[in-house]
Amino acid sequence: MKKWAIKTSIWVVACFLAFAWDSMAIRPRCEVKVQKIWDNGNHCAFTSLVKFKGKYYCSFREGESHIFDKQGKAEGKVRIIVSKDGKKWTSAALLSKPSFDLRDPKLSVTPDNRLMVIIGGSVYENKKLTARQPQVTFSSDGHTFSELEPIRIDSRAKNGIDWLWRVTWDDQFGYGVVYSMTAERDGVINLVRTTDGINYEWVSKLDVSGFPNESTVRLLPDKQMQIMVRRELESTKGFWGVSKPPYTEWNWKEMEFRLGGPDFIHLNDSLIVMGSRSHYTSFTKTVLLTGKGNGKFQEVYVLPSGGDNSYPGFLIEGNQLWVSFYSSHETPLASVYLAQFPLAFFTR
Repeated sequence: MKKWAIKTSIWVVACFLAFAWDSMAIRPRCEVKVQKIWDNGNHCAFTSLVKFKGKYYCSFREGESHIFDKQGKAEGKVRIIVSKDGKKWTSAALLSKPSFDLRDPKLSVTPDNRLMVIIGGSVYENKKLTARQPQVTFSSDGHTFSELEPIRIDSRAKNGIDWLWRVTWDDQFGYGVVYSMTAERDGVINLVRTTDGINYEWVSKLDVSGFPNESTVRLLPDKQMQIMVRRELESTKGFWGVSKPPYTEWNWKEMEFRLGGPDFIHLNDSLIVMGSRSHYTSFTKTVLLTGKGNGKFQEVYVLPSGGDNSYPGFLIEGNQLWVSFYSSHETPLASVYLAQFPLAFFTR
């Protein structure tokens, strides 16, 4: 299918959903723009989005499939693409490490104004996961990246099968949640913090059961911390946690739905937009929801998606909210998309 036809079909789908939702007097939808920003025939998944030195960067894993290639190896690479205007995107870097499956590259900007990429590093032997060692790389210009190096995690927050899924900076500290798998195919999670992006000290153990794993940390101006946690056992529903400094005492609440690749962003002190894979229907899709910070969220938009999809990234740009995500509803292997919403879409 030609590029113009693909973009047209996406627009038609968006407008169809707009009409359907408008009929229920929820919100007008045709203000939303969705475009495919990367499709090179590989499986491209697990996005992150950030603005750095006046340009836009999107990162994702690139491989032959969700995990293994045709030879049974898991050696995913990390692609970073860049744009001046959010419309035309080009490759800025392709990162790899022998014998490692690099996954879920998450972008952030450090206090000393460098682009940082935190990456999950999985090691497989005969298709069996034997180790995980998160990796990190930095760039001062958005094109030349330092050699991938393993992060160093406090011994109280690791067991050798570890994943630091995302880092959120607040002043001089970067916070994240390390999840460590156990022999029972369960897991434990710990809050850690860093000042350099390489060394991570233990802050607290997070009392969440049910195989907790992918977790996003955000902070409010008053230093209240909020964490959204994906779970795979028990009810499988996500957990929402709230704490104040020094982040050792937590209030946890089970959410009303299951999560997949969760992220969220504050539009203001009270309104949150979150994105996740939805399991409500017979096929998975990527959805956006809004909430007030109490762990309750209401679905407000279904992104054009299907098959292997989700893992959104968020960026507030002017009076818009930009959302990156991946999906395989149009292509045999997943492609990367960018949705642009007026902020008023969520605040009406």
